[in-house]
Amino acid sequence: MNIATNLTATAARCPDRPAVRLDGAVLTYADLAERSARVAAFLRAQGVRPGDRVAVMLPNVPEFATAYFGILRAGAVVVPMNPLLKEREVAYYLADSDARLILAAPACAGAAAAGAARAGAACHPVDGGFADASAGHPPADDVADRADGDTAVILYTSGTTGRPKGAQLTHANLATNVRIAATELFHLRPDDVVFGGLPLFHSFGQTCGLNAAVSVGACLTLIARFTPEKALEVIERDAVTVFQGVPTMYVALLGAPGRDRCDASALRLCVSGGAALPVEVLRGFERAFGCVVLEGYGLSETSPIASFNHPDRQRKAGSIGTPIRGVDFRVVDEDGKDVAVGDVGEIVVRGHNVMAGYWRRPEETAAVVRNGWFHTGDLARVDEDGYFFIVDRKKEMIIRGGFNVYPREIEEVLYEHPAVAEVAVVGIPDATLGEEIGAAVVLRPGSEVTRTELADHVKGQLAPYKYPRRVWFVPALPKGPTGKVLKREIRPPEVAR
Repeated sequence: MNIATNLTATAARCPDRPAVRLDGAVLTYADLAERSARVAAFLRAQGVRPGDRVAVMLPNVPEFATAYFGILRAGAVVVPMNPLLKEREVAYYLADSDARLILAAPACAGAAAAGAARAGAACHPVDGGFADASAGHPPADDVADRADGDTAVILYTSGTTGRPKGAQLTHANLATNVRIAATELFHLRPDDVVFGGLPLFHSFGQTCGLNAAVSVGACLTLIARFTPEKALEVIERDAVTVFQGVPTMYVALLGAPGRDRCDASALRLCVSGGAALPVEVLRGFERAFGCVVLEGYGLSETSPIASFNHPDRQRKAGSIGTPIRGVDFRVVDEDGKDVAVGDVGEIVVRGHNVMAGYWRRPEETAAVVRNGWFHTGDLARVDEDGYFFIVDRKKEMIIRGGFNVYPREIEEVLYEHPAVAEVAVVGIPDATLGEEIGAAVVLRPGSEVTRTELADHVKGQLAPYKYPRRVWFVPALPKGPTGKVLKREIRPPEVAR
């Protein structure tokens, strides 16, 4: 069992079909298989052995696919990382995963190298030099044999209590999720062209985009950075048949000036996930583009797909659908007992998609996986037909433009500023991004600092999408009897909105 065998099987079956493209750059399946085999040989020459962790810090470029499958072919574990991360974040991810090395894009090689140095890992920029180095190795045509339960990918995620933790997704987790997505949910065919605007370092883009396309021999057409103008250009130019995106992408495409001039006649299916898609956006998109939008639900810990509006069943707008094959859902109260139909409770999930656990965090794993059920922290209700509707998030995670942002991480950086006494980071509803990041700050007596200076302080240490765009000062934060900050009572002033 090794999910990389999806690539080798497809390459043997249809070697000349386009596998991954970025504008004019196209890799056929034969190309992708050969280059990933050379990456595997390169990694083995660096001392990488089965089970070792190798980080990838690349945007949506063809090299991501070659590195990803090369690592898997070598039997190692992929640790995908956002290329926007800064040195301190890189150092944490590498040290926590105990990664041997990191493959980084030239644009982020500085932060990657600095973080790797702090973590004691090697950094290899994926540039001409890396291409020459890997090309110098004869292809490792074999695919390392791995067990079903062996970890294939570690995806870092976190709640609001603690630092990011790595969800271990096994080869069986991913292989099963990919098979169901490609054949039962999307009905992918070799002649399909899948839109690749979702970040490949994220579980949605990785499973539903890259791995699903490779499993059937479809083409994944990438855009390095999503803009509605570029997306419309790619949809028309490449005759995209399957569009995958987060709600903010749908909102952006609906409002794009060139939307009416785009020939999207090849589109047959659109998939939305990552956050709730407003019903009016779903309906407006279907009218504008003449295709069906199906919404699903999942988390990094569930590989990610857990439920979906299945194409062969009734669809309910605003619903995340029903569980996929082999997966069970329940909605439970605080005591773990099922709530009545229509009542709100926490979604718990059981099935082949649930992670093996958090990397080296047995206590945190035990806190969320209880009696075989993964507790998502998401609040929902189920109707009489068995369709689930997300109501709210139990966790305080902020979803800004499809990116998960964790308040405590930002708060820790703000607390490092000498002028800050207390701070609470909260999500503020935003019509464009879904949520914007806000920070209520209590200053130390006698201290002076501007909103811009605090935002810049965070911007210098965390990825650009994480810094607070709304900052306001308060004399005190609302607290309960135990001294816990009551974030639900924090209301940003109009100037901060």
